[in-house]
Amino acid sequence: MSEQIKEFVEMPKEFFRDGTQFLNKCVKPDKKEFLKISQAVGIGFVVMGAIGFIVKLIHIPVNNILVGGA
Repeated sequence: MSEQIKEFVEMPKEFFRDGTQFLNKCVKPDKKEFLKISQAVGIGFVVMGAIGFIVKLIHIPVNNILVGGA
């Protein structure tokens, strides 16, 4: 029973210690790295938008054929 209580108390301490170590290892990206990440995200937005647009272009005529001119 005592061992379970010790383990229960130790978990938040270990979590806090791991979180502190993680935050200490994190660094702010420099300008070059930030621009590279921004470009990758921008390209991702454009690609996903293009895919959605193409799907919508295909969906509208197919839906009109299936449903009819009603």
